[in-house]
Amino acid sequence: MLAFLAKTFRNLLERAEYSRRDAYLESSVDICDLERRMRSIETNG
Repeated sequence: MLAFLAKTFRNLLERAEYSRRDAYLESSVDICDLERRMRSIETNG
């Protein structure tokens, strides 16, 4: 039961992180800004 809760919690955190990243990338003003943000995510997480 505890393993199930831990897995569910981890999945929720991953979804929240993906949503945060998507919002960050979507707020790019142009393609150069988008590429800079993508590199930033790749290097900094």
